[in-house]
Amino acid sequence: MCTLLQIILYSNYFLYSLLPAASSCYIFFQNSLGLEKDLSWKLHGQHLAKEVVLKAVRGFLETPKPKKPLVLSFHGWSGTGKNFVARLIAEHLFRDGTKSDCVRVFISTLHFPYFKYVDLYKVQLAKQVSEMVQQCEQSLFIFDEAEMLHVGLLDAIKPHIDFYDDFDPVDYHRSIFLFLSNTGGNVINEVALDFWRAGQTREEITMECLSHAYHFFSFFPEEGNVHSHLLKENLVDLLVPFLPLEYHHVKLCARDAFLGYGLQFTEEALEEVARTMVFVPSEEKIFSAQGCKSVSQRINYFLP
Repeated sequence: MCTLLQIILYSNYFLYSLLPAASSCYIFFQNSLGLEKDLSWKLHGQHLAKEVVLKAVRGFLETPKPKKPLVLSFHGWSGTGKNFVARLIAEHLFRDGTKSDCVRVFISTLHFPYFKYVDLYKVQLAKQVSEMVQQCEQSLFIFDEAEMLHVGLLDAIKPHIDFYDDFDPVDYHRSIFLFLSNTGGNVINEVALDFWRAGQTREEITMECLSHAYHFFSFFPEEGNVHSHLLKENLVDLLVPFLPLEYHHVKLCARDAFLGYGLQFTEEALEEVARTMVFVPSEEKIFSAQGCKSVSQRINYFLP
């Protein structure tokens, strides 16, 4: 058991303990034009996420003395853009994006895989967050697969995102915490499907339209994870919905993939890529079951 413990410590945390000597990695966020442009041109089918994220990040970074860290919770099906937006935020805050020494990405099933070691993870996570903010006052923490975070980690996360001022000499108020989750995707999709069936465009969906569904964000039946507790205790500042993607959005993702590889493409090639994806529900076949995930890999089949 001791040996396994050492392996876990080494594999999951050794690299994360190598923090920079100073916060020189931080790039001052002078304006939001770059982020706004990227959200507008590179993120497809997510008018709500664009609006909420831009206002939240811009408002937070332009506030001289925030009362607490910015905490955003991204919700939606896999492949709809949650990780992509998190990367865009990192790229517009730091020179090296998610590879910056001021950014930490935690994947629940990778970094906290064994529930029996949750006490160990809790100590290590609290230590990493504290040391990171000491070195980079403007830190970005991304928790992917947030619905899988064991409730035992609550003690390590909650003090850093609450309104506390004196529990720790370190000031966490300039940090940003992003929680990415597939939870709630079905609720969001139902709203989008109802709009489609009623002959309304997805752009007519507003946050108010989703507010009733979000109250059902007691749709978190699991009490055994950190994410549900943070939501129920109102420690999340904003919920960011990611709508299911339609056929033409998949084509745009395919176009971006071709351009990203510096390759020529035709309308026929984009159609071919989109047709390889699975669309649901079974009758209407409106939404891509995988969003845009795997699109960049699929274009390899259409290369000479």
